[in-house]
Amino acid sequence: MIAGLNRKIISISSKRQLTIPGAFFEKLGFDDKAECIIRDNELVIRPARLESNGEFAEEILEELINEGYSGKDLLKEFKSRQSKVRPAIKEMLNEAHKMAKGEMKSMSYDDVFGEEE
Repeated sequence: MIAGLNRKIISISSKRQLTIPGAFFEKLGFDDKAECIIRDNELVIRPARLESNGEFAEEILEELINEGYSGKDLLKEFKSRQSKVRPAIKEMLNEAHKMAKGEMKSMSYDDVFGEEE
């Protein structure tokens, strides 16, 4: 194996379906959609990105800079944190749906922010 390159041979079913290895799925931050791109003579499969692709980018960068990140470390950590935004939002939406259906207890404004003094 070449340093820094992960490779795995996978099967393609008779219905043209394939399974992304779990370690790849987790490392790249896949959710429930993938984007397929033909590049030269290759098929690239990557996590689907929202058109804006910048959810909370400014806030994440500010936090990382305040934590002392710079250069390649800044880029690496930014990509890592950015990949966690969509799954977190999805989980929040799932919880909101459960609360709306009465399947989960919701919190009041005062529960979240406390009472004004």
